[in-house]
Amino acid sequence: MSSSPDRKRTGRTSKPTVAVTGAAARLGEALTGKLAFGGDVRRVVGLDAERGAAPATWRLGEVTDPQLAERLNGVDTLVHLAVDADLSAEPRARTARNVRAAQTAITAAAAAGVHHVVLLSTAMVYGALPDNPLPLEDDAPLRATPDGTLVGDLLEIERLAAIAPRAHPGLTVTVLRPAAVVGPGVDTYLTRHFEAPRLLVVRGSKPIWQFCHVDDLLSALEYAALGKVSGIVPVASDGWLTQEEVEELSGMRRMELPEGLAVGAAERLHRLHLTPAPASDLQYVMHPWAVSNKKLREAGWEPAYTNEDAFGQLLENIDGHHAALARRLGKKDAAAGLGAAGATVALVGTAALVRRARRKRRGGGSVT
Repeated sequence: MSSSPDRKRTGRTSKPTVAVTGAAARLGEALTGKLAFGGDVRRVVGLDAERGAAPATWRLGEVTDPQLAERLNGVDTLVHLAVDADLSAEPRARTARNVRAAQTAITAAAAAGVHHVVLLSTAMVYGALPDNPLPLEDDAPLRATPDGTLVGDLLEIERLAAIAPRAHPGLTVTVLRPAAVVGPGVDTYLTRHFEAPRLLVVRGSKPIWQFCHVDDLLSALEYAALGKVSGIVPVASDGWLTQEEVEELSGMRRMELPEGLAVGAAERLHRLHLTPAPASDLQYVMHPWAVSNKKLREAGWEPAYTNEDAFGQLLENIDGHHAALARRLGKKDAAAGLGAAGATVALVGTAALVRRARRKRRGGGSVT
């Protein structure tokens, strides 16, 4: 990525005008409000298909609409948050939406004379591998597998980000890569890992856990929008937690399984469309992928949450939910699954859900 953006434009104050895509959604609305009340921007423009509650100049329309460039008139910085992360979304359609939205946002920004684009990615793009250094620095190679998951979408979006300054001279791109995001309303494969009756631990693996509270992500996004950081910017609480520390803090017991059994269960469930996460996502609960927040700290940013604090917030948010290999279970599902599998994570799906799917297929019923 190129160097930090020039926040001054001829005939304007030094305070930038910032536009946010997805501004009516939870994260976008929170950032729009934070920027509006922070006093460091000239104006905040909310971009979405419908008007949100945050105080902003609203310009309505789909982010994939080529006329987005017209709605970016007078904008200095564009923060693109309109990313579909719905675990239930059909993968191909989701990927098409996400990549097209990012392409449109970058192209429209360049056409409108926007100087700076901020994109939200994830630290998962580094990949989770047993030989990863601790922590991963911002320039570490991206070794995640682009296998039709949201991580694959973000790898393609990051590829677009990397070529954008060359394709559009004068455009600066900043990419934020948060660790496992937690907080109110956050529902991901990784948060659902802790909704299981026991914590799945693949035998022989040494998982570590690093979190990014959504409030810390918002403050990092604000830093990026104001040009205080640029380039590749990992976001996380300081340090990380071991598996043993996570178990002690949560009071949850582990269930150790051989890698072949755990991966096989995940593959079968995903193939039957019973779980949203492919088996490759198990790597993120097996191997390290913790990042350094050095770049943000050098800019004056400090995380408000420790990993212990963020993990405590996660546990509060998932209270009452039950999941197996990222499949959210209703009360009836949970009761049946837990009885059939002896309250183990990997076998909740394998023993109960796979049998149910086979019965439905034999009987001509659909699997939902």
